[in-house]
Amino acid sequence: MRLSRLIKIVRVVFGYGLDEFLLGHARVRGLGKLIQALLSGRDLSAPRAERLRLALQELGPIFVKFGQVLSTRRDLMPLDLADELAKLQDDVPPFAAATAVAVIEAGLGRKLDVLFTEFEQTPVASASVAQVHKARLHNGQLVAVKVLRPDILPVIESDLALMRIMAVLLEKLSADGKRLRPREVVAEFDRYLHDELNLMHEAANASQLRRNFLNSPQLLVPEVFYDFCARDVFVMEWMDGIPVGRIDELLAAGMDLKKLSRFGVEIFFTQVFRDGFFHADMHPGNILVAADNRYIALDFGIVGTLSDSDKQYLAINFLAFFNRDYHRVATAHIESGWVPKNTRVEELEAAVRTVCEPIFNKPLSQISFGQVLLGLFETSRRFNVEIQPQLVLLQKTLLNIEGLGRQLDPDLDLWQTAMPFLERWMKEQIGWRGMLRNLKKEAPQWAALLPVLPRKLGELLDQNHAELLMAGYSGLMWEQKKRNWWLAVIAALLAGLLLTWWFK
Repeated sequence: MRLSRLIKIVRVVFGYGLDEFLLGHARVRGLGKLIQALLSGRDLSAPRAERLRLALQELGPIFVKFGQVLSTRRDLMPLDLADELAKLQDDVPPFAAATAVAVIEAGLGRKLDVLFTEFEQTPVASASVAQVHKARLHNGQLVAVKVLRPDILPVIESDLALMRIMAVLLEKLSADGKRLRPREVVAEFDRYLHDELNLMHEAANASQLRRNFLNSPQLLVPEVFYDFCARDVFVMEWMDGIPVGRIDELLAAGMDLKKLSRFGVEIFFTQVFRDGFFHADMHPGNILVAADNRYIALDFGIVGTLSDSDKQYLAINFLAFFNRDYHRVATAHIESGWVPKNTRVEELEAAVRTVCEPIFNKPLSQISFGQVLLGLFETSRRFNVEIQPQLVLLQKTLLNIEGLGRQLDPDLDLWQTAMPFLERWMKEQIGWRGMLRNLKKEAPQWAALLPVLPRKLGELLDQNHAELLMAGYSGLMWEQKKRNWWLAVIAALLAGLLLTWWFK
């Protein structure tokens, strides 16, 4: 089976002229010319990006999904390829309803009529990994039942094995092979795809996002019913709404498009700077609009997480960029550790200025946050920086949000909408509020450490004493060590008093 699959892949690769990606290295340029001569009848008039997209569509669902993942890696992919691959959509025929029922009953260990009073045999959506049916629980609750495609794992493992082979060939035979890091990209896809094959992973993501936005006036997240969830079955609250991309229907329903546009930006920045946890697949197919003008989020297979240092990097860079403080942008890159410490600040500052300054020829309402990030990533790449995957995912999501927001309201000013979030977050992180919050966060560790701290310091002092005596250090050094010890004890006592006051 793997051999026949490999033969098909080779046929598609050469049929669409994708050998130009594989045979760009000087060592095999002659082979590339020979293949072109032998296959001279091929129609290669379409741009290379379009031919790549068509080839992935012909190779089937797993390769389509791989193309979707590639479209998010704009730090690695040329922009023409990333833009074209972003057009890939899952368009997969559904599998039989009887098969879906068998998967549900096997996964949940109960018969369908015990689980649901109603179950629609025709799926409402079908994708490469799963399909969704509408059903009703015995308590009357309408639900969406997501069912994993049966026997998909062997197909995925087979295609992944072939992708690894192709990645090695690309790395060795393409002029850009090493820069594109194809083996790393395939490994990332492997992790992402196996996460998606466990629907409990998606259920947990949905629950977290719902908890973060419970009672929100802007976003609805369906409830997860864990009694009806398993690795290959995911049941959540059914949500009615209008797909956000259907502008005419939204207008006919009396929706406030300007408010929706602003909500989208505010929801995104709330996820990023308040929660550090964001829905990373916010394309129009995954977003509905409820009757009360709130967004409804669907499909939680892909989420991103950000550390406090990630958030600080983003806030500093955005604020510095819009203040045209390119020196601060450069120092933020170096302080974050993503640029080598020996990088000359002035050189990086000049590179950032070259990327960013032309953007200010446009009105603020036309400046793209996503393009700003992309420009910074490209500048960083020149300085041998490996961009963090979570930031690339965030940049892709931000581009989606911007595109959606400006589709709803062409006059949307993202800077005016985002500025309060950035300023509020910086105030919370810097100063006494941030110090007290961090101290409260670390309180359990301090509570456990304080009682044993004098003993630990005493043991360390005795050890240092013995080492100093053996090394023949002067009495002056010994006195310094004692002063340091007492300073540590005083600091510990002050921390204890502060904690006592805090928890009164």
